[in-house]
Amino acid sequence: MPHTKEIESVCTYCGVGCDIVAQVDESANEIRKITADKDGYVSQGKLCIKGKYGGDFVTAKERVREPRIARKFLETNPDIAKTLEGKLTPLDDAWYTTDLQSAVTAAAMKLKQIREAYGDESFCAIGGARTNCESAYLFQKFTRDAMNSPHVDNCARVCHSPSLKGMRATIGEGAATNPYNDIYEAEFILIIGSNTTEAHPIVANRIIDTARLHDNVAVIDVREIKMMKYAKHKAVIPHEANLLVLNMMAHVILKEELYNKKFVQNRTSGFEAYKEKILNDPYADPEFFKTVSGYEYLATLIPVIAREYALKKSMIFWGLGVTEHLDGSYAVMAITHLALLTGNIGKNGAGLMPLRGQNNVQGACDMGCLPYFAPDYQQPEREGLMTPQLIDAMLEGKIKAMLNMGEDIAHIHPNQNKIDKALRELEFIMVQELFMTEIAKRADIVIGVKSAYEKEGVYVNAMRRLHLSQPLVKSDLPDDWEVLVKLENEMRGDYSYQNSEALWNEVREVAHRRFSQATYLRLKRHRKRGLQWPVYTEDTPVLHLLDFRTEDGLGKFIYHGYKERGMIKELRAGGVASGFYLTTGRTLAQYNNAAQTVRSERLNSRYDEDILLASEEDAHKFPESEYVILKSEYGRSAPLRLKLTQKIRPDTLFVTFHHAKSKINYLFGDESDELILTAAFKSVKVEVLPA
Repeated sequence: MPHTKEIESVCTYCGVGCDIVAQVDESANEIRKITADKDGYVSQGKLCIKGKYGGDFVTAKERVREPRIARKFLETNPDIAKTLEGKLTPLDDAWYTTDLQSAVTAAAMKLKQIREAYGDESFCAIGGARTNCESAYLFQKFTRDAMNSPHVDNCARVCHSPSLKGMRATIGEGAATNPYNDIYEAEFILIIGSNTTEAHPIVANRIIDTARLHDNVAVIDVREIKMMKYAKHKAVIPHEANLLVLNMMAHVILKEELYNKKFVQNRTSGFEAYKEKILNDPYADPEFFKTVSGYEYLATLIPVIAREYALKKSMIFWGLGVTEHLDGSYAVMAITHLALLTGNIGKNGAGLMPLRGQNNVQGACDMGCLPYFAPDYQQPEREGLMTPQLIDAMLEGKIKAMLNMGEDIAHIHPNQNKIDKALRELEFIMVQELFMTEIAKRADIVIGVKSAYEKEGVYVNAMRRLHLSQPLVKSDLPDDWEVLVKLENEMRGDYSYQNSEALWNEVREVAHRRFSQATYLRLKRHRKRGLQWPVYTEDTPVLHLLDFRTEDGLGKFIYHGYKERGMIKELRAGGVASGFYLTTGRTLAQYNNAAQTVRSERLNSRYDEDILLASEEDAHKFPESEYVILKSEYGRSAPLRLKLTQKIRPDTLFVTFHHAKSKINYLFGDESDELILTAAFKSVKVEVLPA
């Protein structure tokens, strides 16, 4: 009988950060089963199907077990090829394998050459949200310190950067204000732009539980999502209308004097100017929807939702359906305005909850993996370029080398036709990954690294909870930070970190405002509950109890009005939209670029291709074929299976983006958030063509 040991850790998938228990066969060094921790503070004894069945990737035969060097790279760099003589083993027509030291030596040689030829700022680094905080911290430090380049970014660029921007502008902190369990204390819950049951199911469980008990949930989205089945108020809105709707809610609260006068007076600034602007903005009046064909009912429904939000202890949850728009940052500001108006912040059961998509996107941002923030959200010595600007700089010949750590920029970022061209302009790409993802296929050097289930390290979930993971199985692969130490030692020789704890102790000093007292010892002791930053003598489950994290401690009202465009403009002008408006999102069985979930047959068999959903009322508009192609002004998708449903409104389409072969992100251009360049993934106009 094999000896099975139970090991507690944290799920490797979304930003919810569920507590897991793995049954591990120690003799075979294999995970036999993953279940929820029965006493789990986050998971509460439940896991989604990815958490349960998505661990097969650890032993997948496609794992990158040995570093790979591209044949074409060695052909164009004969000096490096000569240095590695005798250290290369042919793998296939495109790759050699080698040992880790040789791969790092080759990378260091090339990076030195590029710096000497083009300067420090010819180097950039993109990634960091899929690995632990220790590696994310060293990733940005290596870029800024060892390479002397300010150009570091992470996957927040395509997800929640507008949440960080909008929340910091208004309340001084860009993170969730409350723990998930405050859902049970809330009297009212508003969900906008989040398909919570698919993307964050363990949070959704809590919301569904309270909805069944209290009938206290409102859902706002561009399509009828599963959560609407449990909602008291269901508002299906036109594309690109988030800011419009949120400002309308504030208009109702102000006009009907439902706002918390004492809270506004004592804890906010800029209120009078904000009030005057919004009450005089015709776009902020819910009556505006009487002029939008097919959505007239919102003129009545929005005030109902606004009143209930204002008069009760309320929480707001949002996802990428808010942030991935032209006005994503402004919409997040509008969300925080609602909380400031009503005093629904700084207490249990009331607050602001951005739902993060990746397991450590909060932690990566906390660690400084952003071009405009050093660790702890401090001002860096030099601000670097954001990823879309880096792509332009590659095309201009200014960026020549890229280090990529766990971020599939060649799949999940927008305008893939442009990115394809930009990547071809680079002289060197090094990737640290588990599998040969789309960006890894384009790399010169690929180094396989440990997965989250094979290493120790800190992860920060969407409610600021620090969880110290521990390895479930042993691996002789390096952690991401170990690769970076070796690379720096080849180039310079200053880094001497011996383990992840040494790195974390440096984080505690550098990012002391959040992590000073979050020692490994405390995190091990509190592994069940975790600790929510900032962590001093105690941790901080609820933010903004007394003051906001602005310079004067006051919340700021910064009004930005809606600009009419797109679907709404068309519906008002002619009653119908010309063509289709496409939005994208996730499905429960797959995760992000599917690199991990596709390795699990139990997951992949549920959803092995991206499916296009369309309204049954639009059936006559489609070609008579099972598969269709989408075309935008920027590019085309691959053939997609078409499925008609009553859950989609006429003139709108929905598709997932998990499978690279679908080429969904070839449909999007450079349209992005006005302030922070997060791509407008949630609305693009497309034609439907026969496959």
